[in-house]
Amino acid sequence: MHDHAGFKERIDEVLVRLADEEERQLLGLHAELSPLSEQLRRSLAGGKRIRAAYLYWGWRAAGQPDCEGVIRAAAAMELVHAAACTHDDIIDDSRMRHGRLTAHAAFAASAAAGQRSTALAMILGDLLMGYAGHVFSSCGLPGAYLARTVPLWATLLRETMAGEFLEVLRTRAEPLPRVAESLEVARFKTAKYTVERPLHLGATLGGGPRALLDAFSAYGLPLGEAFQLRDDLLGTFGDPVRTGKSNVDDLRDGKPTALLALTLAAADADERRLLAKLVGRPDLSCEEAADVRALMERCGARQRVEDMIRERIARAADALDTVPMPAEARSALRELAGTAAERSL
Repeated sequence: MHDHAGFKERIDEVLVRLADEEERQLLGLHAELSPLSEQLRRSLAGGKRIRAAYLYWGWRAAGQPDCEGVIRAAAAMELVHAAACTHDDIIDDSRMRHGRLTAHAAFAASAAAGQRSTALAMILGDLLMGYAGHVFSSCGLPGAYLARTVPLWATLLRETMAGEFLEVLRTRAEPLPRVAESLEVARFKTAKYTVERPLHLGATLGGGPRALLDAFSAYGLPLGEAFQLRDDLLGTFGDPVRTGKSNVDDLRDGKPTALLALTLAAADADERRLLAKLVGRPDLSCEEAADVRALMERCGARQRVEDMIRERIARAADALDTVPMPAEARSALRELAGTAAERSL
């Protein structure tokens, strides 16, 4: 077993120092910026630090040693994630994440109301994304190493925004989603920026060969899809007390998930009419959401998503055996793959 808890503590320490420094910088500009610095700190608290771990193990898989420079570079992935979550929560009007108020909800509760709270959260998301690039480029690794990653960094941001754009475009769209389209969104929005690109960034920083990057694509894309498929299940069947987020919002928003697409594909005419009537309705009640869940169970869509998760994790694990890498890195990446399946409902 690898000490992921110890790794997470190291990333958390970097992020706390970054929040302290940003607070000094912001308050040095103007005292009224304190709500921004406070919410930035809250946005960086908690989380499993999965994206940071993938950058770190991409670096180690390239044969490089543990060092503080790569820990700081890995922490930049968590800033990208915090930025994406801040904007995602605005788009979805999600009020809770990890059991805490989301940024726009927190601003509304503490300092501003209505549209102004959304605007403040948008500014926070922009600050986080911009700061991520600064943290990465000033991590302390040699400039020649960092220069190798410039195209990849741009690709990471482009693909993340593309996934978000496609999801918004297809939410509550007619006709309702097909499985292939749902997985396409998952590939851009989650698979690439959660697993594949952090691994590529770490391996490229470390001077890893092309074959290693190819293996990381074969590992990262199915595994990232598995993460998203698990999130789809958590977003509909999860216990809000355990997941820290609503299990009705995805249905109210009409999110184009593979779970919904598989349900539609298996439903008969009457069931399709029921779905069309309920899914995507902002005032969907908890009882009506329960009816949709029952249909998803009855038609086998939930079980099919579980099967798809298992298939993708197995494919990802196999990809690690196609290229040489240090045994410790291979073992750590196998353990990380297991987390996609183990997150509980």
